[in-house]
Amino acid sequence: MLYVVIWLIVLVVSTGLFRYVSGSLSVVKPNLVSLVYYYSLLISSFIGSLLIVLGIDHYYMTEKLFRPEEYRVIGFAVVCFVMVCLPLAMLFISQVCGFHPKHEFHRYLKSPVQPIGANGNEFFYWFLVLSIVSILAILYTIWKTPQVPIFALLIGHGDTSLAELRIAASMHFKGNVLFRNIFALSLTPLLSLIAYIFAVFTNEARWKLLFLILFAGAVFVNIYDLAKSPIFFYLIMFLLVRIYIGKTKLSSAKVLAYGIVGGIALVGMYIIIQGVHDAESFLSYNKGPIGRMIFAQIAPTFLHLNLFGEALPFLHGRSLPSILTNLFDVDNVRSARMVMAHVFPERIEDGTGGVLNTLFVAEAYANFGYLGIIVGTVYIGIMIQLLYICFLRLPKNPVFVSLFIYFSVNIPRTIVGGFTDFLFNPIWVLLVILFGGIVLFLRVKEDVWLWFEKRGMLKKIRVR
Repeated sequence: MLYVVIWLIVLVVSTGLFRYVSGSLSVVKPNLVSLVYYYSLLISSFIGSLLIVLGIDHYYMTEKLFRPEEYRVIGFAVVCFVMVCLPLAMLFISQVCGFHPKHEFHRYLKSPVQPIGANGNEFFYWFLVLSIVSILAILYTIWKTPQVPIFALLIGHGDTSLAELRIAASMHFKGNVLFRNIFALSLTPLLSLIAYIFAVFTNEARWKLLFLILFAGAVFVNIYDLAKSPIFFYLIMFLLVRIYIGKTKLSSAKVLAYGIVGGIALVGMYIIIQGVHDAESFLSYNKGPIGRMIFAQIAPTFLHLNLFGEALPFLHGRSLPSILTNLFDVDNVRSARMVMAHVFPERIEDGTGGVLNTLFVAEAYANFGYLGIIVGTVYIGIMIQLLYICFLRLPKNPVFVSLFIYFSVNIPRTIVGGFTDFLFNPIWVLLVILFGGIVLFLRVKEDVWLWFEKRGMLKKIRVR
Protein backbone atom coordinates (compact mmCIF):
# COMPACT_ATOMS: atom_id res chain seq x y z
CA MET A 1 0.00 0.00 0.00
CA LEU A 2 2.90 2.34 0.78
CA TYR A 3 4.27 2.04 -2.74
CA VAL A 4 0.86 2.75 -4.24
CA VAL A 5 0.58 5.95 -2.18
CA ILE A 6 4.09 7.04 -3.18
CA TRP A 7 3.30 6.25 -6.82
CA LEU A 8 0.11 8.34 -6.73
CA ILE A 9 1.87 11.30 -5.08
CA VAL A 10 4.68 11.20 -7.65
CA LEU A 11 2.11 10.89 -10.45
CA VAL A 12 0.26 14.02 -9.32
CA VAL A 13 3.43 16.08 -8.81
CA SER A 14 5.03 14.93 -12.08
CA THR A 15 1.88 15.51 -14.11
CA GLY A 16 1.55 19.04 -12.74
CA LEU A 17 5.18 19.85 -13.53
CA PHE A 18 5.00 18.41 -17.05
CA ARG A 19 1.74 20.24 -17.75
CA TYR A 20 3.41 23.53 -16.87
CA VAL A 21 6.72 23.05 -18.74
CA SER A 22 5.01 21.69 -21.89
CA GLY A 23 2.22 24.23 -22.15
CA SER A 24 -0.29 21.45 -22.75
CA LEU A 25 -0.68 17.77 -21.88
CA SER A 26 -3.81 17.50 -23.99
CA VAL A 27 -3.74 14.37 -26.15
CA VAL A 28 -5.33 16.36 -28.98
CA LYS A 29 -2.45 18.87 -28.97
CA PRO A 30 0.67 16.71 -28.65
CA ASN A 31 4.13 18.23 -28.40
CA LEU A 32 7.70 17.20 -27.67
CA VAL A 33 7.41 17.38 -23.88
CA SER A 34 3.97 15.77 -23.63
CA LEU A 35 5.17 12.86 -25.78
CA VAL A 36 8.12 12.39 -23.42
CA TYR A 37 5.71 12.34 -20.51
CA TYR A 38 3.10 9.98 -21.96
CA TYR A 39 5.24 7.60 -24.00
CA SER A 40 8.72 7.54 -22.44
CA LEU A 41 7.75 7.89 -18.80
CA LEU A 42 4.12 7.15 -17.97
CA ILE A 43 3.43 4.21 -20.31
CA SER A 44 6.91 2.77 -20.90
CA SER A 45 8.36 3.25 -17.41
CA PHE A 46 6.16 4.43 -14.54
CA ILE A 47 3.24 1.99 -14.72
CA GLY A 48 5.52 -1.02 -15.02
CA SER A 49 7.74 0.13 -12.15
CA LEU A 50 4.77 0.05 -9.75
CA LEU A 51 3.81 -3.49 -10.73
CA ILE A 52 7.44 -4.58 -10.41
CA VAL A 53 7.92 -3.12 -6.93
CA LEU A 54 4.66 -4.73 -5.84
CA GLY A 55 5.97 -8.06 -7.14
CA ILE A 56 2.92 -8.70 -9.32
CA ASP A 57 4.57 -8.22 -12.71
CA HIS A 58 5.44 -11.91 -13.29
CA TYR A 59 7.64 -10.73 -16.14
CA TYR A 60 10.35 -12.95 -17.55
CA MET A 61 13.09 -10.28 -17.29
CA THR A 62 12.55 -9.44 -13.62
CA GLU A 63 12.72 -13.15 -12.80
CA LYS A 64 16.44 -12.84 -13.59
CA LEU A 65 17.02 -10.42 -10.70
CA PHE A 66 19.08 -11.63 -7.76
CA ARG A 67 18.15 -10.10 -4.40
CA PRO A 68 14.89 -9.08 -6.14
CA GLU A 69 13.24 -7.57 -3.04
CA GLU A 70 16.03 -5.02 -2.70
CA TYR A 71 16.42 -4.10 -6.35
CA ARG A 72 12.71 -3.90 -7.06
CA VAL A 73 12.58 -1.09 -4.49
CA ILE A 74 15.75 0.59 -5.78
CA GLY A 75 14.48 0.52 -9.34
CA PHE A 76 11.13 1.96 -8.31
CA ALA A 77 12.87 4.77 -6.39
CA VAL A 78 15.03 5.62 -9.42
CA VAL A 79 12.01 5.84 -11.74
CA CYS A 80 10.17 8.06 -9.24
CA PHE A 81 13.24 10.31 -9.08
CA VAL A 82 13.25 10.69 -12.88
CA MET A 83 9.50 11.44 -12.94
CA VAL A 84 10.04 14.45 -10.68
CA CYS A 85 13.60 15.59 -11.36
CA LEU A 86 13.33 15.63 -15.16
CA PRO A 87 10.49 18.22 -15.29
CA LEU A 88 12.14 20.19 -12.48
CA ALA A 89 15.23 20.60 -14.68
CA MET A 90 12.92 21.68 -17.50
CA LEU A 91 11.23 24.19 -15.19
CA PHE A 92 14.60 25.63 -14.18
CA ILE A 93 15.73 26.25 -17.77
CA SER A 94 12.30 27.69 -18.65
CA GLN A 95 12.69 30.28 -15.92
CA VAL A 96 16.22 31.10 -17.08
CA CYS A 97 15.05 31.61 -20.70
CA GLY A 98 11.91 33.56 -19.78
CA PHE A 99 9.85 30.87 -21.48
CA HIS A 100 6.06 30.93 -21.14
CA PRO A 101 5.09 27.40 -22.26
CA LYS A 102 1.33 27.68 -22.60
CA HIS A 103 1.34 31.00 -24.42
CA GLU A 104 4.24 30.20 -26.76
CA PHE A 105 3.04 26.70 -27.66
CA HIS A 106 -0.49 27.81 -28.55
CA ARG A 107 0.87 30.79 -30.49
CA TYR A 108 3.05 28.39 -32.48
CA LEU A 109 0.09 26.16 -33.32
CA LYS A 110 -1.91 29.12 -34.63
CA SER A 111 0.94 30.67 -36.62
CA PRO A 112 0.87 30.21 -40.42
CA VAL A 113 3.63 28.34 -42.23
CA GLN A 114 6.18 30.72 -43.76
CA PRO A 115 7.93 30.24 -47.12
CA ILE A 116 11.69 29.63 -47.37
CA GLY A 117 13.11 32.52 -49.34
CA ALA A 118 11.56 34.33 -52.25
CA ASN A 119 12.91 31.91 -54.85
CA GLY A 120 11.23 28.51 -54.38
CA ASN A 121 13.10 27.00 -57.33
CA GLU A 122 16.49 27.26 -55.65
CA PHE A 123 15.40 25.38 -52.55
CA PHE A 124 13.70 22.76 -54.68
CA TYR A 125 16.95 21.98 -56.50
CA TRP A 126 18.83 21.65 -53.21
CA PHE A 127 16.06 19.41 -51.95
CA LEU A 128 16.09 17.31 -55.13
CA VAL A 129 19.79 16.54 -54.67
CA LEU A 130 19.17 15.37 -51.09
CA SER A 131 16.24 13.27 -52.25
CA ILE A 132 18.38 11.52 -54.86
CA VAL A 133 21.02 10.81 -52.21
CA SER A 134 18.39 9.31 -49.87
CA ILE A 135 16.95 7.06 -52.60
CA LEU A 136 20.45 5.87 -53.50
CA ALA A 137 21.06 5.19 -49.79
CA ILE A 138 17.94 2.99 -49.69
CA LEU A 139 19.21 1.00 -52.69
CA TYR A 140 22.61 0.75 -50.95
CA THR A 141 20.90 -0.58 -47.82
CA ILE A 142 19.13 -3.27 -49.83
CA TRP A 143 22.38 -4.18 -51.60
CA LYS A 144 24.45 -4.48 -48.40
CA THR A 145 21.84 -6.31 -46.30
CA PRO A 146 22.54 -10.07 -46.55
CA GLN A 147 18.85 -10.94 -46.60
CA VAL A 148 16.22 -8.21 -46.47
CA PRO A 149 13.59 -9.42 -43.95
CA ILE A 150 10.59 -7.86 -45.71
CA PHE A 151 11.55 -9.62 -48.94
CA ALA A 152 12.08 -12.89 -47.06
CA LEU A 153 8.60 -12.57 -45.55
CA LEU A 154 7.07 -12.13 -49.00
CA ILE A 155 8.99 -14.81 -50.92
CA GLY A 156 9.80 -17.26 -48.11
CA HIS A 157 12.60 -17.51 -45.56
CA GLY A 158 13.26 -21.24 -45.30
CA ASP A 159 14.42 -22.54 -41.94
CA THR A 160 15.64 -19.13 -40.74
CA SER A 161 13.17 -17.44 -38.42
CA LEU A 162 12.08 -13.86 -39.05
CA ALA A 163 13.47 -12.93 -35.62
CA GLU A 164 16.93 -14.14 -36.71
CA LEU A 165 16.63 -12.24 -39.98
CA ARG A 166 15.76 -9.05 -38.10
CA ILE A 167 18.87 -9.31 -35.91
CA ALA A 168 21.05 -10.25 -38.91
CA ALA A 169 19.81 -7.23 -40.87
CA SER A 170 21.04 -5.00 -38.05
CA MET A 171 24.09 -6.82 -36.70
CA HIS A 172 25.49 -8.22 -39.97
CA PHE A 173 24.94 -5.29 -42.31
CA LYS A 174 27.89 -5.35 -44.72
CA GLY A 175 27.97 -1.68 -45.61
CA ASN A 176 28.69 1.58 -43.82
CA VAL A 177 26.25 1.68 -40.90
CA LEU A 178 26.48 5.43 -40.39
CA PHE A 179 25.71 6.11 -44.07
CA ARG A 180 22.69 3.80 -43.90
CA ASN A 181 21.40 5.24 -40.63
CA ILE A 182 21.77 8.87 -41.70
CA PHE A 183 20.84 8.96 -45.38
CA ALA A 184 18.37 6.07 -45.63
CA LEU A 185 16.76 5.52 -42.23
CA SER A 186 16.72 9.12 -40.94
CA LEU A 187 16.91 11.45 -43.93
CA THR A 188 14.22 9.81 -46.08
CA PRO A 189 11.33 10.15 -43.58
CA LEU A 190 12.36 13.73 -42.79
CA LEU A 191 12.52 14.65 -46.48
CA SER A 192 9.07 13.14 -47.04
CA LEU A 193 7.61 15.41 -44.33
CA ILE A 194 9.19 18.52 -45.83
CA ALA A 195 8.02 17.56 -49.32
CA TYR A 196 4.49 17.00 -48.01
CA ILE A 197 4.31 20.50 -46.51
CA PHE A 198 5.54 22.06 -49.75
CA ALA A 199 3.09 19.94 -51.76
CA VAL A 200 0.20 21.15 -49.59
CA PHE A 201 1.06 24.85 -49.71
CA THR A 202 2.40 25.20 -53.26
CA ASN A 203 0.09 22.66 -54.92
CA GLU A 204 2.86 22.11 -57.47
CA ALA A 205 3.09 18.80 -59.38
CA ARG A 206 6.86 18.54 -58.85
CA TRP A 207 6.49 18.62 -55.06
CA LYS A 208 3.59 16.15 -55.17
CA LEU A 209 5.57 13.68 -57.27
CA LEU A 210 8.65 14.03 -55.10
CA PHE A 211 6.56 13.51 -51.98
CA LEU A 212 5.04 10.28 -53.34
CA ILE A 213 8.50 8.90 -54.13
CA LEU A 214 9.90 9.88 -50.72
CA PHE A 215 6.81 8.61 -48.91
CA ALA A 216 7.22 5.19 -50.56
CA GLY A 217 10.90 5.20 -49.60
CA ALA A 218 10.12 6.24 -46.02
CA VAL A 219 7.55 3.47 -45.60
CA PHE A 220 10.03 0.93 -46.95
CA VAL A 221 12.91 1.89 -44.63
CA ASN A 222 10.54 1.74 -41.68
CA ILE A 223 9.36 -1.80 -42.44
CA TYR A 224 12.25 -3.44 -44.33
CA ASP A 225 13.67 -5.14 -41.20
CA LEU A 226 10.19 -6.10 -39.87
CA ALA A 227 10.58 -3.96 -36.74
CA LYS A 228 7.08 -3.16 -35.53
CA SER A 229 7.44 0.28 -33.95
CA PRO A 230 9.22 2.43 -36.61
CA ILE A 231 6.29 2.52 -39.04
CA PHE A 232 3.94 3.59 -36.23
CA PHE A 233 6.27 6.39 -35.20
CA TYR A 234 6.58 7.54 -38.81
CA LEU A 235 2.80 7.71 -39.19
CA ILE A 236 2.65 9.64 -35.91
CA MET A 237 5.14 12.14 -37.35
CA PHE A 238 2.93 12.48 -40.41
CA LEU A 239 -0.10 13.13 -38.21
CA LEU A 240 1.81 15.72 -36.16
CA VAL A 241 2.80 17.55 -39.33
CA ARG A 242 -0.84 17.84 -40.37
CA ILE A 243 -1.74 19.13 -36.90
CA TYR A 244 1.07 21.70 -36.82
CA ILE A 245 0.29 23.10 -40.28
CA GLY A 246 -3.42 23.34 -39.47
CA LYS A 247 -4.72 20.59 -41.78
CA THR A 248 -5.94 18.23 -39.02
CA LYS A 249 -7.65 18.90 -35.72
CA LEU A 250 -7.68 16.01 -33.30
CA SER A 251 -10.58 15.15 -31.04
CA SER A 252 -11.00 12.50 -28.38
CA ALA A 253 -13.04 10.42 -30.83
CA LYS A 254 -10.31 10.63 -33.48
CA VAL A 255 -7.60 9.70 -30.99
CA LEU A 256 -9.66 6.68 -29.91
CA ALA A 257 -10.24 5.66 -33.53
CA TYR A 258 -6.54 5.97 -34.37
CA GLY A 259 -5.71 3.94 -31.27
CA ILE A 260 -8.08 1.14 -32.26
CA VAL A 261 -6.74 1.02 -35.82
CA GLY A 262 -3.16 1.04 -34.52
CA GLY A 263 -3.96 -1.73 -32.05
CA ILE A 264 -5.46 -3.90 -34.79
CA ALA A 265 -2.42 -3.30 -37.00
CA LEU A 266 -0.07 -4.17 -34.13
CA VAL A 267 -1.91 -7.42 -33.44
CA GLY A 268 -1.69 -8.25 -37.12
CA MET A 269 2.07 -7.70 -37.05
CA TYR A 270 2.47 -10.00 -34.06
CA ILE A 271 0.50 -12.70 -35.88
CA ILE A 272 2.34 -12.37 -39.20
CA ILE A 273 5.88 -11.60 -38.05
CA GLN A 274 6.17 -13.44 -34.74
CA GLY A 275 3.63 -16.18 -35.33
CA VAL A 276 1.65 -15.42 -32.17
CA HIS A 277 -1.89 -16.78 -32.39
CA ASP A 278 -3.14 -17.50 -28.87
CA ALA A 279 -5.51 -14.92 -27.38
CA GLU A 280 -3.79 -15.04 -23.98
CA SER A 281 -0.63 -13.48 -25.40
CA PHE A 282 -2.63 -10.48 -26.61
CA LEU A 283 -4.83 -10.03 -23.55
CA SER A 284 -2.27 -10.71 -20.79
CA TYR A 285 -0.79 -7.63 -19.13
CA ASN A 286 2.72 -9.11 -19.05
CA LYS A 287 2.91 -10.67 -22.51
CA GLY A 288 2.45 -9.63 -26.12
CA PRO A 289 1.77 -5.98 -27.02
CA ILE A 290 0.67 -4.90 -23.52
CA GLY A 291 3.65 -6.47 -21.81
CA ARG A 292 5.96 -4.91 -24.36
CA MET A 293 4.52 -1.46 -23.70
CA ILE A 294 4.60 -1.43 -19.91
CA PHE A 295 7.46 -3.82 -19.05
CA ALA A 296 9.88 -4.34 -21.96
CA GLN A 297 11.38 -0.84 -21.72
CA ILE A 298 11.63 -0.55 -17.94
CA ALA A 299 12.52 -4.07 -16.76
CA PRO A 300 16.08 -3.76 -18.16
CA THR A 301 16.57 -0.69 -15.93
CA PHE A 302 16.10 -2.93 -12.90
CA LEU A 303 18.56 -5.41 -14.40
CA HIS A 304 21.13 -2.64 -14.97
CA LEU A 305 20.83 -1.49 -11.37
CA ASN A 306 21.12 -5.08 -10.20
CA LEU A 307 24.08 -6.17 -12.36
CA PHE A 308 26.46 -3.21 -12.60
CA GLY A 309 28.56 -2.88 -9.48
CA GLU A 310 27.57 -6.43 -8.53
CA ALA A 311 28.02 -8.99 -11.31
CA LEU A 312 29.41 -6.54 -13.89
CA PRO A 313 31.99 -3.75 -13.36
CA PHE A 314 30.99 -0.15 -13.91
CA LEU A 315 31.92 1.00 -17.41
CA HIS A 316 33.42 4.36 -16.38
CA GLY A 317 32.60 5.98 -19.70
CA ARG A 318 33.23 3.03 -22.03
CA SER A 319 29.74 3.34 -23.51
CA LEU A 320 30.13 7.02 -24.30
CA PRO A 321 29.99 7.91 -28.01
CA SER A 322 32.79 6.25 -29.97
CA ILE A 323 34.06 9.66 -31.10
CA LEU A 324 35.01 10.22 -27.43
CA THR A 325 36.21 6.72 -26.49
CA ASN A 326 38.45 6.57 -29.57
CA LEU A 327 40.36 9.59 -28.28
CA PHE A 328 41.46 7.53 -25.29
CA ASP A 329 41.93 4.29 -27.25
CA VAL A 330 39.09 2.61 -25.32
CA ASP A 331 36.81 -0.02 -26.82
CA ASN A 332 33.23 1.21 -27.07
CA VAL A 333 30.57 -1.02 -25.47
CA ARG A 334 26.86 -0.60 -24.86
CA SER A 335 25.50 -1.57 -21.47
CA ALA A 336 22.27 -2.81 -23.08
CA ARG A 337 24.28 -5.37 -25.07
CA MET A 338 26.25 -6.46 -21.99
CA VAL A 339 23.08 -7.02 -19.99
CA MET A 340 21.57 -9.05 -22.81
CA ALA A 341 24.70 -11.19 -23.03
CA HIS A 342 24.77 -11.73 -19.25
CA VAL A 343 21.08 -12.43 -18.70
CA PHE A 344 20.13 -14.14 -21.96
CA PRO A 345 23.36 -15.65 -23.38
CA GLU A 346 21.37 -18.26 -25.28
CA ARG A 347 19.79 -15.52 -27.40
CA ILE A 348 23.17 -14.12 -28.31
CA GLU A 349 24.31 -17.59 -29.34
CA ASP A 350 21.29 -18.41 -31.51
CA GLY A 351 21.28 -14.97 -33.13
CA THR A 352 17.91 -13.77 -31.81
CA GLY A 353 19.24 -11.38 -29.15
CA GLY A 354 20.29 -7.80 -29.80
CA VAL A 355 20.22 -5.25 -26.96
CA LEU A 356 18.01 -4.58 -23.95
CA ASN A 357 17.31 -0.89 -24.48
CA THR A 358 15.73 0.85 -21.53
CA LEU A 359 15.27 4.16 -19.69
CA PHE A 360 18.30 6.45 -20.14
CA VAL A 361 19.23 6.37 -16.43
CA ALA A 362 20.18 2.70 -16.75
CA GLU A 363 23.10 3.42 -19.08
CA ALA A 364 24.04 6.48 -17.04
CA TYR A 365 24.17 4.26 -13.94
CA ALA A 366 26.16 1.55 -15.75
CA ASN A 367 28.85 4.15 -16.44
CA PHE A 368 28.93 6.38 -13.38
CA GLY A 369 26.72 4.84 -10.69
CA TYR A 370 24.09 6.87 -8.86
CA LEU A 371 25.91 10.12 -9.65
CA GLY A 372 25.31 9.34 -13.31
CA ILE A 373 21.58 9.03 -12.64
CA ILE A 374 21.39 12.43 -10.97
CA VAL A 375 23.59 14.36 -13.42
CA GLY A 376 22.16 12.53 -16.44
CA THR A 377 18.57 13.33 -15.51
CA VAL A 378 19.29 17.02 -15.00
CA TYR A 379 21.29 17.21 -18.23
CA ILE A 380 18.62 15.54 -20.38
CA GLY A 381 15.86 17.65 -18.83
CA ILE A 382 17.74 20.84 -19.70
CA MET A 383 18.59 19.62 -23.20
CA ILE A 384 15.00 18.65 -24.07
CA GLN A 385 13.54 21.91 -22.82
CA LEU A 386 16.14 24.02 -24.61
CA LEU A 387 15.33 22.20 -27.84
CA TYR A 388 11.60 22.71 -27.25
CA ILE A 389 12.08 26.42 -26.62
CA CYS A 390 14.29 26.88 -29.69
CA PHE A 391 11.84 25.25 -32.09
CA LEU A 392 8.87 27.19 -30.75
CA ARG A 393 10.80 30.41 -31.32
CA LEU A 394 12.27 29.59 -34.74
CA PRO A 395 10.46 30.67 -37.94
CA LYS A 396 7.64 28.25 -38.72
CA ASN A 397 8.75 27.17 -42.18
CA PRO A 398 8.52 23.65 -43.73
CA VAL A 399 12.08 22.70 -42.76
CA PHE A 400 11.93 23.77 -39.12
CA VAL A 401 8.42 22.34 -38.64
CA SER A 402 9.60 18.97 -39.97
CA LEU A 403 12.74 19.02 -37.81
CA PHE A 404 10.56 19.90 -34.80
CA ILE A 405 8.33 16.89 -35.53
CA TYR A 406 11.35 14.66 -36.12
CA PHE A 407 12.80 15.48 -32.70
CA SER A 408 9.37 15.39 -31.03
CA VAL A 409 9.08 11.72 -31.97
CA ASN A 410 12.70 10.58 -31.84
CA ILE A 411 13.69 12.10 -28.50
CA PRO A 412 10.96 10.18 -26.60
CA ARG A 413 12.17 7.01 -28.34
CA THR A 414 15.79 7.75 -27.41
CA ILE A 415 14.90 8.37 -23.76
CA VAL A 416 13.96 4.70 -23.52
CA GLY A 417 16.89 3.68 -25.70
CA GLY A 418 19.95 4.90 -23.84
CA PHE A 419 21.88 7.84 -22.44
CA THR A 420 24.94 8.34 -24.62
CA ASP A 421 22.94 9.36 -27.69
CA PHE A 422 22.11 12.56 -25.83
CA LEU A 423 25.80 13.38 -25.45
CA PHE A 424 26.65 13.14 -29.13
CA ASN A 425 24.33 11.86 -31.83
CA PRO A 426 25.93 12.21 -35.29
CA ILE A 427 22.58 11.79 -37.04
CA TRP A 428 20.94 14.61 -35.11
CA VAL A 429 23.96 16.88 -35.52
CA LEU A 430 24.21 16.30 -39.25
CA LEU A 431 20.50 16.84 -39.91
CA VAL A 432 20.47 20.11 -37.97
CA ILE A 433 23.63 21.39 -39.68
CA LEU A 434 22.47 20.26 -43.11
CA PHE A 435 18.99 21.77 -43.12
CA GLY A 436 19.84 24.70 -40.87
CA GLY A 437 22.75 25.50 -43.18
CA ILE A 438 20.59 25.43 -46.32
CA VAL A 439 17.94 27.69 -44.79
CA LEU A 440 20.58 30.08 -43.43
CA PHE A 441 22.41 30.20 -46.77
CA LEU A 442 19.24 31.02 -48.70
CA ARG A 443 18.25 33.64 -46.13
CA VAL A 444 21.66 35.35 -46.18
CA LYS A 445 21.78 35.24 -49.97
CA GLU A 446 18.32 36.82 -50.19
CA ASP A 447 19.28 39.56 -47.69
CA VAL A 448 22.46 40.34 -49.63
CA TRP A 449 20.59 40.65 -52.93
CA LEU A 450 17.97 42.83 -51.23
CA TRP A 451 20.72 45.08 -49.84
CA PHE A 452 22.21 45.53 -53.32
CA GLU A 453 18.78 46.11 -54.86
CA LYS A 454 17.89 48.88 -52.42
CA ARG A 455 21.03 50.72 -53.35
CA GLY A 456 20.47 50.34 -57.07
CA MET A 457 23.63 48.29 -57.46
CA LEU A 458 21.91 45.41 -59.23
CA LYS A 459 20.95 47.67 -62.15
CA LYS A 460 24.53 48.90 -62.44
CA ILE A 461 25.82 45.32 -62.41
CA ARG A 462 23.30 44.27 -65.08
CA VAL A 463 24.20 47.26 -67.29
CA ARG A 464 27.88 46.45 -67.11
